[in-house]
Parts: sequence; structure tokens; C-alpha cells
Amino acid sequence: MTVAAFTAISFPAMAWTEQDIFHKGLAGSLIPATGGKPGPMMLILPGSGPVDRDGNAPGMDTDSLKLVARGLADLGISSLRIDKRGVGESYAAGPRVEDLRFGTYVDDAITWLDFLRNRPDVSKLFILGHSEGALVGTLAAKKMSVTGLILLEGAGRPIADVLARQLASAGVSPKLQGISKQITERLEHGVAVPNVPAELVALYQPRVQEYLMSWMPIDPAAELSTVTCPVLIVQGSTDLQVFLDDAHHLSAALPSARLVVIPGMNHILKEAPEDRAQNFATYGNSFLPLDPQLLPVLADFVRKH
Repeated sequence: MTVAAFTAISFPAMAWTEQDIFHKGLAGSLIPATGGKPGPMMLILPGSGPVDRDGNAPGMDTDSLKLVARGLADLGISSLRIDKRGVGESYAAGPRVEDLRFGTYVDDAITWLDFLRNRPDVSKLFILGHSEGALVGTLAAKKMSVTGLILLEGAGRPIADVLARQLASAGVSPKLQGISKQITERLEHGVAVPNVPAELVALYQPRVQEYLMSWMPIDPAAELSTVTCPVLIVQGSTDLQVFLDDAHHLSAALPSARLVVIPGMNHILKEAPEDRAQNFATYGNSFLPLDPQLLPVLADFVRKH
């Protein structure tokens, strides 16, 4: 394990512009940072829920992924960050919520990788997956040849375990935690739960249950164990949604992966204290910069590979 520290990165400074890209009904923002010359390209995959290409969702303004993309561009690394199917400018391509499956996002990531690998300015192709996007990126990297995979605040255990730990960490009553466990056990066996307590509807509303059923059998650590490209695992020490234990579990599954823990960085990649209220207060402030330790770590991985 490595604790993040500033690293001297030397990439040529290039002027860059951001371009809207539309491909097969999906949308994203491309920053070609190498002036048309072949260079590294990063596909940036967002996290769970209605999160757009910039890392924002209703009631959550972070601009975290936009800041990552623009920070990478300043270091000479091109990127494409995407709106998930059914979100942002990819909204029209979305199926009914009831028909969405986890594999849909994996297939879309592969579609974007195909698009990028055919560009003449791409010499090396990387995936960066944030949160749920880390698992999407892992599965895509098993199906497509890429130069490297970055798992940024990615869960290390199946989603049912993640939800249980999140509820416990949030101080949810033992009774509701028990009901949540009963629900996930039924979903894991492919059985829908029509009646969900109001306190848990945000997690288990009936129309998203088919999606959850498609997600629950997937073990992120087991999937990562067979990835063959270089892997970087980055975890913030004050992440209240995905924990240090997740990062260590992923690292144990693939000992060749590099694990970097960034002290004081939270789930949305900003500096934040461990205090729950103060930490989550950062989720509504898009003006906060990225944790300054993050970009050097990402760029160093790209440079080495």
C-alpha cells in the first residue's frame, strides 16, 4: 500500500478544448489534450444512480469528474467522460428503469472503448471507473484490451454487503437494517419485494429491483482477480460510502495492483473530515477543488504504463 504524496509529473503543456461527442445515442465530453498527436486517453465512468459525466446528480453538485478530466488535460492526458444511458444527454437512449441491467453499462463502456481505439490521437487506452463505475470498468477491461485500469473509490464486495455496511455506518436502526438484509436476500435469489418500507424505498423501490438483481451476484474482488492489465486502486481515507476495507479487499484479490490511500479524501474526491455532516456537506459544493493529492497519482500511473 502506498500513501499518496505529491509526485513530479512531466507532460508537455498543451492547449485543449472540450468537445461534445455523440455516438450510438450516447453522449460525452472529450478533451483531446495532445494536440492531435498520439497519446494516452482515459475513459471516465461515473458512479451509481443518475450521475452524469461531470459527477453530478439531482441534489448533488460536485463537478468531481469534470475536475478530474480537466486536471488530466492540464497534464497532457486526453479523456472522454460520459453520460450513462438514461442520464443527461444520453437520456433518450435509456430503457425503462424496469428493463435496465448492470450489463447494459458494461456494454456501453465497451462501445465507447471501440470508439476511442479508432481515433488516430490515441496511443494508449485507460479506464477510470469511479464508485459503481469501478466495477463497470473492471468487467469492460476483461472483455477489451486496455493499457490500464483505475479503480477510484470502488467497492470491494458485492452490493448487498456494501448497502448493509452503509446503513450501519449511517446509524440506521437495527430493525431497518434487518429488514434491508431480508430484502437483499430475496433479491439475491431473484425474488421481487413489492412492499418496501418508506425508509428504504430510495434503495429498493420496486422498479429498480430487476437492476439490483442483475448487480448483486457480481463480486468485484473475484472479477478483478482475473484482470490482466495493470491496475491502480485509489481510496480516500474519509470516504463514508466505500471503505478502506474495500480497497484492501480488492488489493488482496489482485496482488499485482498498486493500492494508493489518499489521507483526507472523501467519496467525491474532495478534502473532507471524518465528521459525517461536514463530509456530506461537500457534496453540494461544486466549487471545492479536487483533493490535491489525486491528480499526481493518476498521472503517475499513466506515465509508468
